[in-house]
Amino acid sequence: TPTHMDIKPIFSSLRRSPTGAILVALQIALALAIVVNSLFIIVQRFEKVNRDPGMDVPNIFFVGWVPSGDKFQGEVTMREDLQILRGLPGVQAATVVNAVPLSGGGSSTSMFTEPGEKGRRGDMNYFQVDEHGLETFGTRLAEGRNFDATIVTMPPKNSSTSPSGILVTRDVAKELFPDESALGKTIYTGTSQPVTILGIIEHMHGSWPGWDKVGNVALFPVITDETYARYMVRARPGQRDAMMKMAEEALGKVDNGRVILRVRSLEYVAASSYAEDRAMALYLAVVIALLLGISALGIFGLAAFNVSTRTKQIGTRRAVGARRTDILQYFLAENWLITTVGVVLGCVLALLLGYWLSTTFELPRLKLYYLVIGVVGLWIVSLAAALRPARRASMVSPAIATRTV
Repeated sequence: TPTHMDIKPIFSSLRRSPTGAILVALQIALALAIVVNSLFIIVQRFEKVNRDPGMDVPNIFFVGWVPSGDKFQGEVTMREDLQILRGLPGVQAATVVNAVPLSGGGSSTSMFTEPGEKGRRGDMNYFQVDEHGLETFGTRLAEGRNFDATIVTMPPKNSSTSPSGILVTRDVAKELFPDESALGKTIYTGTSQPVTILGIIEHMHGSWPGWDKVGNVALFPVITDETYARYMVRARPGQRDAMMKMAEEALGKVDNGRVILRVRSLEYVAASSYAEDRAMALYLAVVIALLLGISALGIFGLAAFNVSTRTKQIGTRRAVGARRTDILQYFLAENWLITTVGVVLGCVLALLLGYWLSTTFELPRLKLYYLVIGVVGLWIVSLAAALRPARRASMVSPAIATRTV
């Protein structure tokens, strides 16, 4: 930090030609405000993309299909297909399911701790699966038991019948019963039908990665209507791609009234759902790089201009005994003061921008340590940008003072 004796001549110089310094300080302030908030958003996006979904995502794929023709026999046909899939050598488990996790499309419902939509409410994204659903997703049961084949049903079309028992994630359990175990408890649908919580899943993400309750998931022991049905398959580690090809070929050989539309990995589905988050992070990273580059150019340009217009003054100082290090320190100190003014203003702007983003887009509040990182980063960029012009100033010869223009 410059001493009191260093600062007086610096202020005098800046007062004589303040325009450049003011513009650079404003540029630094704006850069800090945008860089800090952009960095905060980038980190949030990466945290979102890299969350643990609670499933064996790398080894799961789904088979999309539609019923076609009179040969399709509903549950019979679907169970026949599942037997084929489970018989493949590299398949661990398979189930029919009404929606694909992490896909952006699915079904949700709310249940209550008391009939008549009373008591505590639990919102949940539900998946209709058979007794192999838990194993197919690769999720871990923390408490209770999985449902067995005896309670897996296929209700009539447009029926409002609810299953007698379900599995829920810990997030749902805590929402419904925050102060006690949810295992074995009875909860109620919106039409007051009782449902027993048979087991509690440790952790699992649902269909909507952007939902703030993405971990609120329930598994229903239901064979879903063929209008929404697809098959979910979990391959053994490292065999997913081979099983995807084999599954399509094996199902294609059977003419039972359904047509295979597509076979996709859950990784592909997740990547598509998170594509916007990755694109946003990349875009903001480019913005940060450009802003830091422009700020560095502005600081370099101002420092270089000041050195070129004060060459004779520098020579005079050298002639009266100033050392090269004194000249170097002078210009670095001047740059430090300009940067600090910009940084102080930038902190205010960053907090205001962060507040606006959090209220307008429902984002978390800007954490102050990002501001510290931004301030330190800009000081480093500023020092690096001003170093070369300052070193050039320190190389000015004392003989310059005796020359006439």
